[in-house]
Amino acid sequence: MHTSHIRHFRPVPNAIALAAVFAFTTLSAQAAPALGSAQTFAVLAGTTVTDAHSAPNLPTQIFGDVGTSPGASTTGLFSGVNVNGGTVHANDAVAQTAIADATTAYNALAGLAFDTNLTGQVMGSPGLATLTPGVYRFDTSAQLTGTLVLDFLSNPGGNFVFQIGSTLTTASDSFISVLNASAGSGIYWQIGTSATLGTGTDFAGNLLALTSVTLNDGAQIVCGRAIGLTGAVTLTDNLVSNDCGAQNFGTSLGDAGSLGFSGGPLAPVTPVPEPTTAMLFLAGLTGLAATRMKRSAATV
Repeated sequence: MHTSHIRHFRPVPNAIALAAVFAFTTLSAQAAPALGSAQTFAVLAGTTVTDAHSAPNLPTQIFGDVGTSPGASTTGLFSGVNVNGGTVHANDAVAQTAIADATTAYNALAGLAFDTNLTGQVMGSPGLATLTPGVYRFDTSAQLTGTLVLDFLSNPGGNFVFQIGSTLTTASDSFISVLNASAGSGIYWQIGTSATLGTGTDFAGNLLALTSVTLNDGAQIVCGRAIGLTGAVTLTDNLVSNDCGAQNFGTSLGDAGSLGFSGGPLAPVTPVPEPTTAMLFLAGLTGLAATRMKRSAATV
C-alpha cells in the first residue's frame, strides 16, 4: 500500500524536467536580425574606409555606423559631418563584433540552396528586368544595367538573395526599383570577391563582398549597406543609409519599414523561451510538485 503511493508520486520530478524542456523548446522565439550586430552599420570594412570629394558634387552622407576591423583606418568621414545616425568605429569592440556577425551572415547566404541560376545573363536587360523573391545564383560575375525591378508581390516578408561567385558591377545610372516591400523584406548580395557600383547607380539592399566594395561618383545605397569583409570600402560623394525609414535622403526608394532590407532571419531560428513566461510556467510546476509530494508524505 505504502509502496504503491510512493511509486505513484516518484515520477513527478521527471515530469517537471520534461515539462521544463517542453517550455524552453516550444515558447515563441525571438527572431535575431540576419546581420546580427552589423545591422547598425551602413558601411563596414575589413581594412579601410576611404572617402573622396570632388566639387561641385555634394559630399558623402552616411546614415548609420561606419566601421573597420581588423584595420583601423577611416579617411574623409567624420561623425556629425558625413556620418549621422551612427558613429565611426575604428577597430574597436563594436566593429570587431560587427565584422564577425557580417561574416556569419555571408556564410549563411553562400550556403543557401539557389532557386534559379542566372549565369551569363545581365540583370536589368530585356527578359531579366523583373524578379520575385528567391535565391538567384551567378557562378562567376554578375552585371546590372538599366532598371531592375524587385517585386515582393504577396510575400513582403520574403528575401531576395543573389549569390555571385566573383564580382558584381553596375553600369552608370543603373537603378533598382523595389515594389511591395515591408519591414520584413530582405535583399542580400553575397559576392565572392568585390562589388563596384557605377557612377550615378541607385542601388538597394545589402552588399556583402568577401573582399571590397567601391561606389563611384554619385552612386547611392539609400536602403542597405556596403560591407567589404576583408578589404576596403571606397566612397566618392555617395549616399548610404541603413535605415531609409529614418533617412532616405529625399529619394523615393524605400523599404516601407526602416530596416534597410535586412528584415528577416536567413534561416529558422532555434526556439528560445520568453524568460518571464518560462519562469512563471516552471514556478507553477514546482508548486504543483511540492503539493503532490506533501500529499504523498502525508499518505505514507
